[in-house]
Amino acid sequence: MKRIAPRIGVYICHCGVNIAATVKVKEVVEFAKELHCVVIARDYQYMCSDPGQELIKTDIREQGLNRVIVASCSPRMHEPTFRNTCEDAGVNPYCFEMANIREQCAWVHSGEEATGKAKDLVASAVSKVALLEPLERKKVGVIPRALVIGGGVSGIYAALEIADKGFETYLVEKEPSIGGHMAQLDKTFPTLDCSACILTPKMVEVERHKNIQLLAYSEVKEVNGYIGNYKVKIRKRPRYVDEDKCTGCGECANACLLRGKVANEFDVGLASRSAIYVPFPQAVPLIYTVDADRCIYTTKGKCGKYPACAEACLADAIDFEQKEEEIEVEVGTIVVATGYGLFDPVEKREYGYKYDEVLTGLEFERFSVASGPTGGKILINGKEPKEVVFISCVGSRSHEKGEHEYCSRVCCMYIAKQAHLVREKIPDARVKIIYNDVRAYGKGFEEFYDRVKEEGVEYIRKELEDVVEVIKRSDEDEKVVVRTISEGEEIEIEADLVVMANAIVPRKDADELAKILKITRSADGFFLEAHPKLRPLDTFTDGIFIAGCCQSPKDIPDSVAQAVGAAIKASIPLIMGEVEIEPLVASINEGVCVSCRTCEEICPFDALSLEEGVMNVNEVICKGCGACGSACPSGAISMVHFKDEQIFAQIEAMV
Repeated sequence: MKRIAPRIGVYICHCGVNIAATVKVKEVVEFAKELHCVVIARDYQYMCSDPGQELIKTDIREQGLNRVIVASCSPRMHEPTFRNTCEDAGVNPYCFEMANIREQCAWVHSGEEATGKAKDLVASAVSKVALLEPLERKKVGVIPRALVIGGGVSGIYAALEIADKGFETYLVEKEPSIGGHMAQLDKTFPTLDCSACILTPKMVEVERHKNIQLLAYSEVKEVNGYIGNYKVKIRKRPRYVDEDKCTGCGECANACLLRGKVANEFDVGLASRSAIYVPFPQAVPLIYTVDADRCIYTTKGKCGKYPACAEACLADAIDFEQKEEEIEVEVGTIVVATGYGLFDPVEKREYGYKYDEVLTGLEFERFSVASGPTGGKILINGKEPKEVVFISCVGSRSHEKGEHEYCSRVCCMYIAKQAHLVREKIPDARVKIIYNDVRAYGKGFEEFYDRVKEEGVEYIRKELEDVVEVIKRSDEDEKVVVRTISEGEEIEIEADLVVMANAIVPRKDADELAKILKITRSADGFFLEAHPKLRPLDTFTDGIFIAGCCQSPKDIPDSVAQAVGAAIKASIPLIMGEVEIEPLVASINEGVCVSCRTCEEICPFDALSLEEGVMNVNEVICKGCGACGSACPSGAISMVHFKDEQIFAQIEAMV
């Protein structure tokens, strides 16, 4: 095919002063005008603005441009914007190239060095764009079903949002009931609404929704395919209770020989349960589950003459013959809402977590809530605490080994809420909060913070580097002593109760799930969004979206907002019925390929397979990352839009 002579337009963006303050933009424009095949070169204050884009469209029509370069910010920011601009004016969107003279030049260099590098980057882009070829996007059909992983508040709202649009939705939850951490809380800040009162109706709505198939006590074990066509294997663990027969009456738990002897995880180990249980009274589904790791019958093969739970069950729902099931579903899109874990302060001995008088924030919630082990009474050593100290940032905002640099965002407000609850339930209690900074950033947060201070809660500031130590003067003492430095002076506070605001951390199984879904994690361990500003709900794997605290620490309103947004994003391909696929993929030269399968092993997306002795690229799955091309020993693999001749031309233009 005869290649059409390139007619290139170059556009240099000032980006306000982000670029222009460092780079001599006019000088770069004059330089670009002299480059080979450049028909026109211009500069503009904001190329991404509507007038800036119109400038490109006008030149394409009037100057007959068939190649366009914009030298501005990162392609991650505005490459799609300018591709669409070119397409609107009749130029193939893949005949566009972007030179990053902001992040890679203006922000890291100064003086003549910045301007010189900007010229080099523009020259490099011109050399490449002249060799680019028009590409066409492909379309694939979409299975009109969705999968939501995680049944906390984010997963619940995401599932309901998709299901309400008429699409069948699978909601997979690892625990016996949906609800997540929110189900464990007493009240929510700053409005002090009952957490269960907000959440329970939504849980029931999930169970009753005609378009939602709830798969509790289940885990996603394998995901294959691509956007629009994901094949998912789900492992459904046996409850040893017939879900169709169980009435949730609880007679089995009452009869269990281990009643009151198994630590209750829902109460964070502060109370006990039977070996057959529901996590909490409002559980959905309200179906009892046999704890196979604790049950006498499942661990020893015998429980008296006959299992006590089976004998007590009038519905004949106990079934120890149940086996693990593998369920396969096909979906078009996936929303990940797996939630978070909590920083374990056991290893941080300075906080005195070994003492009964020291609790985590979640343990305090279970003492405070009416459905908790003490019926909502805050009792320590059988008595109401009169001296209560809260410690913020336990495991957060720290460079210490095993701790985390980031802010967990919710801690400042939830300890303010808990301090209010102490004052409400124990009016004569003296409450102090040892804090680094108070981050009351949300709607109504500052007002709530002021309210708590007016109620008599004392805030004691320390610096981040100042250590907090919790000790006992003697083993018999029922009080602990909190030591730290405030305003340059050492202080000691005797307390009946210490509550730690421990950090929100990624779940322990986050890495395993990331590998299954082929999504990435950020340095802090949470799932990584495609772009923090422009694509905060997307992952780098098309068709998979993230919501809630699996992406980063956030409060309930933000989690719900993100869940609804992710659900809408996941619904769009289902509504459209088909999706366009980027053509920037690997290409195999069959005449050179020696079928060594090196590329197949290294591909992180499983996009390569050997067919009839030659490697084949699944263009829908391939992300064009280039790992296969760099590993291919015979040089049989090239990357569309990033061919060797294009890369070499870029290098030669700069050296």
